[in-house]
Amino acid sequence: MFLNTDFLTDDEIKLVLEKTVDGDVEGKRVPAYHFAICDSNGVKMGVCDLRIGHNEKLYYGGNIGYAIDEKYRGRHYAGKACLLLFELARKHQLGYVIITCNPDNNASRKTCEYAGGRLLEIAELPEDNEMRLESGETKKCIYRFEL
Repeated sequence: MFLNTDFLTDDEIKLVLEKTVDGDVEGKRVPAYHFAICDSNGVKMGVCDLRIGHNEKLYYGGNIGYAIDEKYRGRHYAGKACLLLFELARKHQLGYVIITCNPDNNASRKTCEYAGGRLLEIAELPEDNEMRLESGETKKCIYRFEL
């Protein structure tokens, strides 16, 4: 199921696999890759992950997540990591990926635009959604990326 990820690199960053997580039989959790986002010298600048599959939970939570350490922000590292993750998603024949963010997270919205996403909607989270129940979040920007 999990593929070799050594190719996830460009002139500026490389994604270093930290762990993989198997999906579960009930389909509540899909398989996922978790990476460190590193510079060409191997300095960790942030993290990202790719969740393999499509379901309602991922529509609101996204296939890709990312976080860049504060001192490395503003250099498109999250967007560049997404572009690399799209390559891995293609190898898994996903066809498209979803990335979501809070409507007031301007940096993440810019990342989605940088990576070529199309805003589908600003969706109201369902009443039973984990992000609503655990964090009190109510809305998500839903971006779709054709692969």
